Amino acid sequence: MGIFSRLADIVNSNINAILDRAEDPEKIIRLIIQEMEDTLVEVRSSAVRTIAERKEMERRLDAMRREHEDWERRAELALTRGREDLAKGALGAKARIGDAITREEHQLRLLAEALDKQNEDIAKLQAKLADAKAREKSLAARHKTAQGRIRIRTSLYDDRVTDAFARFEQVERALDEAEGKVEAFELGRRPGVADEIAGMEKDARVEEELAQLKARLGNRVTPQ
Repeated sequence: MGIFSRLADIVNSNINAILDRAEDPEKIIRLIIQEMEDTLVEVRSSAVRTIAERKEMERRLDAMRREHEDWERRAELALTRGREDLAKGALGAKARIGDAITREEHQLRLLAEALDKQNEDIAKLQAKLADAKAREKSLAARHKTAQGRIRIRTSLYDDRVTDAFARFEQVERALDEAEGKVEAFELGRRPGVADEIAGMEKDARVEEELAQLKARLGNRVTPQ
């Protein structure tokens, strides 16, 4: 659920309670502003946590990339010492780390997208909050004008029903400045691959990389 949808749910529930008590609509406007301010604090705190998580993930990725390079050097050393079996094992470990790096990079991209959305939400909410504060007095005045017009037509409508509709109409105008829609993120789901096929593909990559490593080292390779 986007922050604006959530904010609208909170505000609407409180507005309904105020309407049930026939409270002054100006209180509703102030309540909307308060809810927006509280939500802004919450979204900013969430963004701070997201940034911290991104930094931790970046550090983890750096360590994994260093390990990936280490396995490459180990494979090369093993092959120069005539230990093709160890070289093959090192390349297999390198492949596993490579797969983990790919997954981690995907998660990092999703996290970056989430942070971009949070920044966008904060900017939108700040703009709407500033606009709501600027319109607070004018909205209250418009509501009083609408009430005066409604009283003229009391011969056609029941006073209580008419007044309730007027309140709802004014609340909707205020909410027009507060509500927004933020599309929910769909976390990308990687398609599953059968274990046996995945193993065959990984073995093929290792064999191919081993052949390339042999070709690159040339005469330095000690026959087994």
